[in-house]
Amino acid sequence: MSLFTHVLACLFGIGSWVAINGMWVELPLIVPSIPEGWHLPSYLTIIIQMANIGPLFITLMHRFRPGVLDERPVIYTIVTVGVVATFLLAFLWNRTLTFGGGEHSAALLSLSFLLSVVDCTSSVTFLPFMMRLQPRYLTTYFIGEGLSGLVPALVALIQGVGVVHCKNASANVNFSMGNSSWELQAHYQPANFSAQGFFLFLSAMMMVCLGAFLLLNFHPAVAREHKSKGYIDDSQRVEKIDISQSPNSETPEQRPMLDFPEGLVIKRRSSFGKGTCSRIELVFIFVVLAWVNALTNAVLPSVQSYSCLPYGNQAYHLAATLSSVANPVACFIAMFVPIRSLVLMGVLAVTGTGFGAYIMAMAALSPCPLLINHDLGAALIVITWVIFVLTLSYVKVIIGVILRDEGHSALVWCGAVVQLGSMLGALSMFPLVSVYRLFQSGDPCNTKCPK
Repeated sequence: MSLFTHVLACLFGIGSWVAINGMWVELPLIVPSIPEGWHLPSYLTIIIQMANIGPLFITLMHRFRPGVLDERPVIYTIVTVGVVATFLLAFLWNRTLTFGGGEHSAALLSLSFLLSVVDCTSSVTFLPFMMRLQPRYLTTYFIGEGLSGLVPALVALIQGVGVVHCKNASANVNFSMGNSSWELQAHYQPANFSAQGFFLFLSAMMMVCLGAFLLLNFHPAVAREHKSKGYIDDSQRVEKIDISQSPNSETPEQRPMLDFPEGLVIKRRSSFGKGTCSRIELVFIFVVLAWVNALTNAVLPSVQSYSCLPYGNQAYHLAATLSSVANPVACFIAMFVPIRSLVLMGVLAVTGTGFGAYIMAMAALSPCPLLINHDLGAALIVITWVIFVLTLSYVKVIIGVILRDEGHSALVWCGAVVQLGSMLGALSMFPLVSVYRLFQSGDPCNTKCPK
């Protein structure tokens, strides 16, 4: 029955960000039919940051009223809202209202805000809920969270969203001289099924998430996997733990990160969680967590098209799809190689940042980045995206496993810092991309650069 619980934990994790990730991959099909056009990504960025009111409320409740808020009713509420919002989106996404001197996609923007609240709040509720299960299921949850980006991307790939064909088209025709010139123009392939069908698929995925959560709570086989009927908040724990009193009966959550000789009394190294990490280690962990999530959730995704499209449409799709695969692969590796070394975490974070710097450099050089006229350039940008996501996704799992050992409140703060890092990354990139327009798009069919 352990496999059954792993499957449920994975399906539960998929529901964490599947709705908003689905919105992003569906943009090429939505944008031509709404008045906002390609300004919609900018609006979505702001809407998602406004939705952080949900995580803020949950975090403040845990901070000032510890032990009062049970995340299970919150999860039931937000997942149900996600099911309803995605279902309504299937029928209302292209409806417009006239106000403020023009037409606006009021239903699309309003429902997008609800879905953003759902997904942002999942960061500070889904992870703490996983404390109720055995530690080995946390990595499975992270695999599901990674799949929340891959699954909608694969469905959009089947749908044919954003597939471009370059066709000859006449330009600058001069009838008096009898001359005409020809150039390639990008033509988007019609989708294999509508946006309505895609949003109904997202609604079904949210229903699967809700079903998995119900089974995680009430299925008898899963109940035996629970570590206990409940748990106490870390703020209610004593200052010292004497291992010699119960060396054989303690649960995995009560064990420190390292093994100590029997009879040793372990002093708390900080007032955070169970105190197994010092204050300096905690600052390092949370700074890395915020930095990694800023890069992976906001900074680099905002320039992905600029870094890849100059190398061609195929390179762009390969980079987007394979990097989505890299996330759950990193979590799967972490399941079998659960290293908790802070040194390794720092090395991987620096390595991933280095690959991210190459991606940012290519985006800044767009529409004529390095090696644009060589296949090596396209291969390098795809490989760089894969390694970037792979290394930093593994870092996030390492941090999640370490903070799980610190207890329930540590995972609440983990989710809060994830959202904080993502918000700071998005707010820093928004003016650069959408206001000052420092990045220039490459045309997949007509980019002309010096050789």
